[in-house]
Amino acid sequence: MTATSTIPLRDTSFAREQRRVLAGIMLCYLFFYTGRQNLGFAVKGMQTELGYSATEIAWLNAAMLIGYGAGQAVNGNLADIVSARRMVAAGASLSFVCNWLLSFLSSAPLAAAVWFANGVFQSAGSPALRRLIVDWYPQRKRGAANGWHLLSAGLSSSLTFALCIGTVSALDWRWVFRLPVSTILFGTVLFLLLARNKPADAGLPPLPPDASEAPSPSSAESSIKRYAAVLGNRHFLLCCLSIGFESMARYGLLSWVPLHFLGAAKGSAPDLWVTLGLPIGMAFGALSAGVFTDRCFPHRRALVAAALMAAAAAATCLLAHTPTGSPFSFALLAAAGFLVYAPQASYWSLGPVLVGRERSGTATGLMDAAAYGFAALGQMVIGRTIDHTGSTFPVFLVIAAACMLGAVALLPVRRH
Repeated sequence: MTATSTIPLRDTSFAREQRRVLAGIMLCYLFFYTGRQNLGFAVKGMQTELGYSATEIAWLNAAMLIGYGAGQAVNGNLADIVSARRMVAAGASLSFVCNWLLSFLSSAPLAAAVWFANGVFQSAGSPALRRLIVDWYPQRKRGAANGWHLLSAGLSSSLTFALCIGTVSALDWRWVFRLPVSTILFGTVLFLLLARNKPADAGLPPLPPDASEAPSPSSAESSIKRYAAVLGNRHFLLCCLSIGFESMARYGLLSWVPLHFLGAAKGSAPDLWVTLGLPIGMAFGALSAGVFTDRCFPHRRALVAAALMAAAAAATCLLAHTPTGSPFSFALLAAAGFLVYAPQASYWSLGPVLVGRERSGTATGLMDAAAYGFAALGQMVIGRTIDHTGSTFPVFLVIAAACMLGAVALLPVRRH
């Protein structure tokens, strides 16, 4: 059977293996965020016991995000060359070590260095897993596949929030970096058991070429030429700018919403459970948008993402003016999470279409590097603003502005 055959797209054994790979990706990422979205629940303890200011906490958040973004710029290219299974296993194991190490530190500079390293190791997962999706799913099904992957990421945020709330309610804040992250090793083992790097590893032919994608270069293309081709694509760079603002908004919510509610609730665990609305909304936003764009707008993904970002800005403004004790808080958090995360399925589907399948790992890494660079900048802006105003209210205004800028950046993007 030749590489150009269309049989793989209809073959039942191929479809069965696709489901196995996707299940492995989802189970892996279901636990991945326990290694990097737990910090928000340790902030109150760090401020009380270690005397950290909001600015120091912001630098700690920024260090991880900078490490994650810098790691993505390298790991994205590696995902086009190195086994995804090896990258994921190494990243998860080293992230586990960094979390435990952080739990014993009190120095802010040392903590920032360890959290930066954790970001680098965490960055090994995303480009490797998204490259698997590109190798196993054609363009017309990739939005849904990315949506399922992002559903697991959103559920990972929900799981992380739940595990951290339970941990900080019963134990010292340091255990936030010890217990929840233990699950990352379990998810990685499940991934290794289920997923294969490429169809050939399962005795199957590769996907046929897709006319809707940019032509792929030779798999032997040098790293320098691959970077140059991706960075020379204007529409891809606009996607990077847009996802940067989207990530600034997303991590603004994930990092500071727990403190916003902790401050109002004075650490009361029952009131903290309302924050679960945020990651739950994110989880289902990504899946819904991925399936919707596949079925209705497979060639208009950028415009759909722009509309969602504009709606996210409106939801965030409403959230800013809603008291933390309001019965509407959960619903608004879920709506904001849904809308701010829903565009992700479009972003990750656009990369291979714009630059070609064989450059998809590099594109993913560079896009994520932009995303987390902007997210780190947002953390510093928000931290300084909170210290200056003594309030968490401005967090939501910064996030709303970022959403609108992300929407505007997407408007000129076209498929080719």
